[in-house]
Amino acid sequence: MFEQTQPVSFFLGANTPSGFVGYLDDLYDAKSGWHAFLIKSGPGTGKNTLIRAVLHAMVALEEPVEAICCSSDPNSLDGLRCPRLKLCILDATAPHIMEPRYWGAGEETVDLCACMRSALLRSDAAEIIRLTDACSAMHARCRSLLRGASVFLNETAQIAAEYTDFSKIVHTADRIAAFTFGRKSAVPGTETRRFLSAVTPEGHVFFEKTIPSLCDTIYSIEDETGAASGVFLSVIREKALQAGYPIITCACPLNPQKKLEHLLIPSLHLGFTTANRWHRLDAPVFRRIHAARFTDLHAMRARKQTMAFYRRTAKLFLQEAISAAKSAKLLHDQMESFYIPAMNWEKADVLQHSIVSQFESASRAYSEKIRS
Repeated sequence: MFEQTQPVSFFLGANTPSGFVGYLDDLYDAKSGWHAFLIKSGPGTGKNTLIRAVLHAMVALEEPVEAICCSSDPNSLDGLRCPRLKLCILDATAPHIMEPRYWGAGEETVDLCACMRSALLRSDAAEIIRLTDACSAMHARCRSLLRGASVFLNETAQIAAEYTDFSKIVHTADRIAAFTFGRKSAVPGTETRRFLSAVTPEGHVFFEKTIPSLCDTIYSIEDETGAASGVFLSVIREKALQAGYPIITCACPLNPQKKLEHLLIPSLHLGFTTANRWHRLDAPVFRRIHAARFTDLHAMRARKQTMAFYRRTAKLFLQEAISAAKSAKLLHDQMESFYIPAMNWEKADVLQHSIVSQFESASRAYSEKIRS
């Protein structure tokens, strides 16, 4: 059973029906003073170890952090962001490839390959290539199965939409927005995109602790199909941006282009979350908004059996997708078994110490600045 260890955690990206989706451009902005350390290396070469070392150092200094986890292994870190320091360290290898745009000024690469004795890998090249290709194929299978699940979940939502009064949803969202955000701002707000949930080898993982860690006031939209919650959150998103607030939007990994599931406004300590069988927040909420109040449940009862069939079928596809993700993880672990012995870990430790020291120095300098 997966357990979230860091209060503020997100996924760097996720397998979706349309392929791997990662909001890489939203991780840092060099033009706003951010500096990114982009790690380049292969499996089993210490990327997670390096990021985790930075995490432990920042936690020890009580520096606020945002843990960026890997959807292929949610117990592994793909990155770490330190918002106060405008520093981050990220795994910049496939499938979330990132390259420096402003060499040295905005980014720098951390080359763990320089610590690898690649000559030791050549005798096993054929097996490494086979495992790499097999792992990629298994991820492709996972995405194909997610497409199957999304078809039936979208059909379920479409049926619910036929019996939903969207004008009531918009009216409710408008009232909450007017009370919360006030007038429009001359300067629009900014949007940061993240994933709070993903289909992983551990099953469907939802970083539920992130929401109460950032938000004291939480609205929970209780909606099994997403037909009502998606529209509600779209209205809230639009109004919050018009009012000039920076927001974090979290899409559904099974329909990231069209369906919002969570919206966070840390500057207001305010959050909106969708609650259903896939992700339910285990924390006190300020108000629950039930989709049933916008839906003609009596009329929709005639479609009950069809919707139940669609849900069961989607569940079967998701179970197979999780199985494929597990198989991909096992193949990845086998790949790591070749790379780990080929690493010069003493050299990697020296590089790790250098990176950690830079983060520690930045944190101490910031603390001194705010004290003076």
